[in-house]
Amino acid sequence: MAAAARVVVVVVVVLAAVAVEVAALNTDGLALLALKFAVSDDPNGALSTWRDADADPCGWSGVTCVLGGGGRVAGVELANFSLAGYLPSELSLLSELETLSLPYNLLAGQIPVAITALQKLAELDLAHNLLSGQIPAGIGRLMSLSRLDLSSNQLNGSLPPAIAGLPRLSGVLNLSYNHFTGGIPPEFGGIPVAVSLDLRGNDLAGEIPQVGSLVNQGPTAFDDNPRLCGFPLKVECAGEKEDPRIPEANAGLNPGAAAEAGRPPKRRSSPTVPILAVIVVVAIVAGIVLQWQCRRRCATPTGDEKESSTKDKSGAVTLAGSEERRSGGEEGEVFVAVDDGFGLELEELLRASAYVVGKSRGGIVYRVVPGRGPAVAVRRLSEPDDGDVSDSGWRRRRAFETEAAAIGRARHPNVARLRAYYYAADEKLLIYDYLSNGSLHSALHGGPTASPTPLPWSVRLSIVQGAARGLAYLHECSPRRYVHGCIKSSKILLDDELCAYVSGFGLARLVAGAHKTAQSKKLGSAACALRSGALSALAYVAPELRTPGGVAAAATQKGDVFAFGVVLLEVVTGREPTEGEGGLELEAWVRHAFKEERPLSEVVDPTLLGEVHAKKQVLAVFHVALGCTEPDADLRPRMRAVAESLDRIV
Repeated sequence: MAAAARVVVVVVVVLAAVAVEVAALNTDGLALLALKFAVSDDPNGALSTWRDADADPCGWSGVTCVLGGGGRVAGVELANFSLAGYLPSELSLLSELETLSLPYNLLAGQIPVAITALQKLAELDLAHNLLSGQIPAGIGRLMSLSRLDLSSNQLNGSLPPAIAGLPRLSGVLNLSYNHFTGGIPPEFGGIPVAVSLDLRGNDLAGEIPQVGSLVNQGPTAFDDNPRLCGFPLKVECAGEKEDPRIPEANAGLNPGAAAEAGRPPKRRSSPTVPILAVIVVVAIVAGIVLQWQCRRRCATPTGDEKESSTKDKSGAVTLAGSEERRSGGEEGEVFVAVDDGFGLELEELLRASAYVVGKSRGGIVYRVVPGRGPAVAVRRLSEPDDGDVSDSGWRRRRAFETEAAAIGRARHPNVARLRAYYYAADEKLLIYDYLSNGSLHSALHGGPTASPTPLPWSVRLSIVQGAARGLAYLHECSPRRYVHGCIKSSKILLDDELCAYVSGFGLARLVAGAHKTAQSKKLGSAACALRSGALSALAYVAPELRTPGGVAAAATQKGDVFAFGVVLLEVVTGREPTEGEGGLELEAWVRHAFKEERPLSEVVDPTLLGEVHAKKQVLAVFHVALGCTEPDADLRPRMRAVAESLDRIV
């Protein structure tokens, strides 16, 4: 009896000692001990260092603490340790926790509702476990959450719309390979485009909502859901009509005043005699201007030199001004062949017959036909009328060469390639390959190079796919993150095979005067529109770049994406950017038509209606275009995502 009493005393003393030691742990340590006690199997000893005798948990394996935070836990990362057990609700006591990463374990049971109290939690990764039940309804309270991965579990129920309201979601939202049922909530369209969304391998059903960022997702985000249908999956939804109605693009957008329906897009006529007459007049005027420039530059021109700058009987002019205009003929004069395969000499280029093919405030474009080799396109840049002569000629030349070299480094099958450039104090030329089929604008809306027959849908789709790849390359090809700044259908040129080439890259800076470096770097889409002098050009300018008073805002890649979206709308509607109905621009009118779910036949180019097989492709391009022209720049996809979305349309 006395021995038994002594044993009881010893046990009491030991328990008291343990209680004292446990009491030494802070609140975070006690919460983690609750997780340890909830783990029924730890075959790898991952939690062996979690001792109740420690003052705080900062030395435990897989645990990181806030620097200078008095032992507060910032992260728990225990991946691939085969831990079996469940998640205790005591984890909610980790109020400073930012990362909870427990993937590739054997944790079962439900995700505790208490976990939604972790206001600083930024990353929650519970992938590849045995978790079941529904996602806690309070998931939307995790205001700091940027990455959520619950893939490869046994979770069920419907997708909680509250996930879309997480304000800082920016990395991964992976709910794949669970047992989620029901439809995809339309609220998921509010998830930022930059978030990697993965809903594969569930039991989701119904039509994928064509709203917000869901329009820009690829099919892989929705694969392995047998009862899911609609774009971008190649699964038709039951009950689709021959003439499909346009689904609502984004219920949260208010495009403005209602547009009256009923007027079909006007037909495009082939080139007419008045247009040709205007071209001839422009060529004559250009010849006179060139002759005047020649006389201004040459002190004592000879009769032969005067002859070289005038128009011959065929309407041709030459680019030459005098015998001195050759490489090295003037101080500060530079002629550089960017492409090693360019064999024309400067004098041969300047003496060749030149025909005006385009003119804008940025300069004149000529088709130059040399005595040997193919024709080339020469863009003569306008001189900036700023009166600023503070910079030396050497600085201005170096600035021009730097910008021209950047243009020359852009080499892609869908980007117009700079072959050479010429710089003199009063003359600046850029030499490109000549593309004989003009621009996409002429092909769609009529012009000197337009075909008398409208472009078929397959050709239009191929053109915008190529143009998207070219623009995506410009955005991605350099650490400088190039911006085009002046995308419109007239800047997409076509060759003999109707392949697309993005042209005009870098011109905004050169035309503005490369010597005014600080200002030229800020010239953006609005500046491009103002230079063009056409109201239609402003329709390509993103809302955030249309600053009060007409001041040009800085060019941005998201501005390029908006402008390209307008080009896509031109292609599918056959209308000019300003030709929406009810006084609306094209983008606003199409968005309003989508909201009203008007028949596709009222919006699409009438010349495409006969191509029945292409209707779903046309609708897919509409969706991509509306994603590109989202009023909120943050919701627009990157050009690389746009190009990939278009390439998936087959």
